[in-house]
Amino acid sequence: MTDLIRDRRESRLVEAACEAARAAADGAGIDIRPLDSVGELEAVRRLYEHIWRTGENNPPVTADLLRAMAKAGSYVSGAFDGDRMVGACFGFFSPPARGALHSHIAGVLASTQGRNVGFAMKLHQRAWAMSRGVGEISWTYDPLVRRNAYFNLAKLGADPAEYLPNFYGPMDDDINRADDTDRVLVRWRLETPGVEAACAGRPRQADAAAARAAGAAVALEVSAAGGPLVRYAGTPTVLVGIPGDVEAMRESDPARAADWRGALRDVLGDLLAGGARVRGFDRTGWYIVDRQESE
Repeated sequence: MTDLIRDRRESRLVEAACEAARAAADGAGIDIRPLDSVGELEAVRRLYEHIWRTGENNPPVTADLLRAMAKAGSYVSGAFDGDRMVGACFGFFSPPARGALHSHIAGVLASTQGRNVGFAMKLHQRAWAMSRGVGEISWTYDPLVRRNAYFNLAKLGADPAEYLPNFYGPMDDDINRADDTDRVLVRWRLETPGVEAACAGRPRQADAAAARAAGAAVALEVSAAGGPLVRYAGTPTVLVGIPGDVEAMRESDPARAADWRGALRDVLGDLLAGGARVRGFDRTGWYIVDRQESE
């Protein structure tokens, strides 16, 4: 591929990414823009404190750190409904040499759920990154939270790369509570056809029932009592289930939530460590995992 052809292709991809981002923001009824003023960044700090319910003595991030990151050229953005900030996202570059961006924290107000504000923010981040020659964005999420698994793997088309046990250590907020902070690291390869399709509103499909009919075995499922039930699954493709609302479980039954954390770590963590690939996530609560590439 000549340099001219490559440049034209990349220009078309960036234009398409920007258009998809604009359409998503319009659909959500919000405006998304980069932030750099002290007042705006202080508003991000307050927004995150409200979302994670941490209090002023333990903010997820400080305004002065965000100010330094913005000055250094990292990504810091806010989503606005009129004059009201309803979401914010920031990330920083990672090796090799600004070729990738690590998205550290993204959050939206609960009152905006159902409007696709988070989706619009990620598409804005993708367009911003692609316009700077970045081909990949990574971030972490809690693999026990069903809506987050669906959002990241299906709606955005990101790929799980690594299971990270207790990655952040203890976190003093009302979301994580006393639970270990296990995370899955995902990689969002921005120019792949699957990601392009997801950003155009065509999520990655995953059908657990079809996988089971094709021979997949269940490695982890919800028991009749609501706890984790681990099963032997020696098939090339396995199904890994998670509970419907682990965040509510952390409040009502923290011991059972801890059992789920350990079971998912043992099952999904071991699969990923052994080279398995997560094909997708069925929103009914199933990771579909291939121990080997599907034919």
